[in-house]
Order: sequence, then C-alpha cells, then structure tokens
Amino acid sequence: MSFFKAKYIFLFIGLLCLWTSSYAKGMAEVNSMPFSQLQEIPNDSTNKKTKIDISYPNSSTVWDITQPAKLEWSTINIGSEKSIRFFLALNDMVVQELGTFKNSFSVSDIILAKNISTGDAYQVVGIELFPDNKYQIAKFATPYFSIKNPISDARKKAYEEKNRQKPTPSSTKVVEPVNQFDGRNITYVKEVAFDKEDITIDIWDHGRQDDDIVSIYLNGKTVIAKHLLTYQRKRVTCKLEKGKPNDLFLYAHNLGKSPPNTVSIEITDGSTSEKIILNSDLKSCEAVQISVKP
Repeated sequence: MSFFKAKYIFLFIGLLCLWTSSYAKGMAEVNSMPFSQLQEIPNDSTNKKTKIDISYPNSSTVWDITQPAKLEWSTINIGSEKSIRFFLALNDMVVQELGTFKNSFSVSDIILAKNISTGDAYQVVGIELFPDNKYQIAKFATPYFSIKNPISDARKKAYEEKNRQKPTPSSTKVVEPVNQFDGRNITYVKEVAFDKEDITIDIWDHGRQDDDIVSIYLNGKTVIAKHLLTYQRKRVTCKLEKGKPNDLFLYAHNLGKSPPNTVSIEITDGSTSEKIILNSDLKSCEAVQISVKP
C-alpha cells in the first residue's frame, strides 16, 4: 500500500468516527428529553400558516337587533372538522360571544343580545380553536359596522316624549333623567310607583349562574357593591326621595361566562311589589325610575 493511499484511508476512518460520535450524542440528547418536549419539536405538518378572513359582516353591514344575524368567512389550512369562535365587540370591548362553530364557512340564525344598543363601532372577531401549531393561531377582526336596536330606540324616544308632555308647575324644578354614569350609557326600561318611601330590594341571578359581579345604584349612591350573583337573594332596604323620580340602575363589573349580566330584581314597599329584569354590560346600564305616590 502506498503512503498516499494509506493517508486517505486513515482520514476517512477519522471522519467516520467523528460523525458516529456526533450522531450518538444527538440521539442521547433526544432520548433524554421529556415526552412533552419531544411533542414540541416542530415538523412540516405544523408549520403551515393558518388564516381566517370574515367577509360578512363588512363595513357596509347594518344588523337589526330584532333579526337573526349571519356570518360568512373563509380559511386557509384549517380543516372542516376544526372550530372557530366568534365574538361581537364594541369599541374593542367584547359585548357578546356569538358562538363556536365548525369551519363550514357560514352560519345563520344567531340571536343577538337584547340590550345591545344602536351604534356604528361594532366588530366581529374570529379566533381559531385548538390549532395544530400552538405558536400560530389564526384570528381576524372585521371593519367597523352598524347595529340598530329599534325597540330600545323607540322605548327611549317614547320615554323622552312622555317627559316632555308632562305639565309641571312653574315652581317645580324639572329633574332630568340620568343618561350616563361612569362613561356608560343608561337606558330606562320601566317606571314604577309605590305608596311608601321605604322599600326593600332583592336581587339574584336571572338564568344560570355564570360568575356575574354587579353593583346597584340608587340616585347615584351605591346600595349593593360588587356582589357575585347567585340564585340566593341579596336583600337591602332603602329610602326613596319624595317629589322626584328615583333612578335605580344596574352596573356590571364583568361579563361573566355568558354576557350580558342579567339580574332579577324585586322591589316592595310592604304592600305592593314589582319584579323587573335588568341587563348590563361594560358599556351600558339598564335602569328603572321609582317614584312615591303623592
């Protein structure tokens, strides 16, 4: 064997030993990994980028609260067996979960919450559920679109018209209803009257318990503070002011698991009682006006 041929043979054997040592070391590191870490090693099947595009509603859409709503969307690299969750947002704040649906590209007959107010700053947000690649989740927010609530608008207009038509003595100061509190719009849903100024208020969760936290205000003063609603009644006693309407409204501190916050309220003066249901979200409050009969 010549000197040069022997030199190349020894060089090949040295490289082979080096490669074998590196391969064995790498396999030892993989074998020593916990199973959870092995699952996180990316591969080609989980590196496909997913995408959601909601085509309806769009910037020219107007939803009517009295009619079922629909959604239309398309996706990339999301199978038909996968699910997508949709939310309704107002000014970047979630006001209702629209639902979780299979990736069928459209859904109809969505019932909107009755307390959603008329406005032009609504969006629908879609989020991919259980993605194959947990480091990349597809999501999409539509442009702003409009929602109309003709029932609430008509009720508000009738209430304002009724107040304008009420004759008032020149010596009596007109008390305007409170329209906002802490930056939230207040909508009056009912007027009630009692014979006595001392009343008892009971509140409890209307529907299923879903971790709603609320406060109750009477004439701007807290009568129930940050109460976690359950089926068990929470009771307080209050004194109404005579000669003026008293504003009682519901203030939501969260949205619970099923927005909006909905509260059953019973008000009594010992001889008569009224049962009322109020709704509230993080942008609006429903209220009643209570007066003492002369």
